[in-house]
Amino acid sequence: MIKTNLILNTMIQVEKVSKIFKITKKLKKELDTQQDSIKALDNVSFECKPGRIFSLLGPNGAGKTTILRMIATILKPTSGNITVAGFNTIHDDQRVRQRIGFITGSTGLYERLTADELIKYFADLYGVENTVFKKRKKELYDILQIKDFANKKIGQLSSGMKQKVSLVRTMIHDPEVIIFDEPTSGLDVIAAKSIIELIKQCKNQQKTVIFSSHIMSEVDLLCDDLAIINKGTLLYNSTMDDFRKQMKTKNLTEEFIYLVETQKN
Repeated sequence: MIKTNLILNTMIQVEKVSKIFKITKKLKKELDTQQDSIKALDNVSFECKPGRIFSLLGPNGAGKTTILRMIATILKPTSGNITVAGFNTIHDDQRVRQRIGFITGSTGLYERLTADELIKYFADLYGVENTVFKKRKKELYDILQIKDFANKKIGQLSSGMKQKVSLVRTMIHDPEVIIFDEPTSGLDVIAAKSIIELIKQCKNQQKTVIFSSHIMSEVDLLCDDLAIINKGTLLYNSTMDDFRKQMKTKNLTEEFIYLVETQKN
């Protein structure tokens, strides 16, 4: 019964999560430090719900990607607990991965394959049945306008085209949770617009979306719930509507800078 309630009301639960990275001798020298470890996250808690877009904001090095990778089971928390659809990211990591699509700005694709070949390869890895695969592929290709370069080798594609292929690769199994880690970084306006439309569709399909971006206009456009993180700690965690009501500055960008600068002082 508990697991059913989690699935209906809260898809992702992050509870008092901390992450400590050990510093190697080589890195100590590069950083000119005597510290043996760095605390990347400190007692972070939040939840993400279906049909809503949860935006995670923070400056470089704030801990955003670290926590997204822990949700996606790539990293393990030092302490605390993370569940996705009621499944623990450490003890039930395979079940979590089946329910997640994780998209970053770095595509890491096989350049000798065509887009079609790569998408089919990942569909087979996920065990997607062929008729379901064809329907799902058509939906994603139409949204992202991939048909024109579907038979080209990935090594011949632009960065925007590669990012679109990467999106299809990570969403072909129709996951319940989509993690977008700066998906439009470095893309032109047209490519970015296709990805924004895809994020909106994920929300309309009642998927749980986590969206991390440095582009404040995208956050302002898409966000339902917002968390701001800096130096591994949460500065804000509530709805976007509540954030707008309590703002002390003129816009989202200025308020973000205000909160980060206030923490420094």
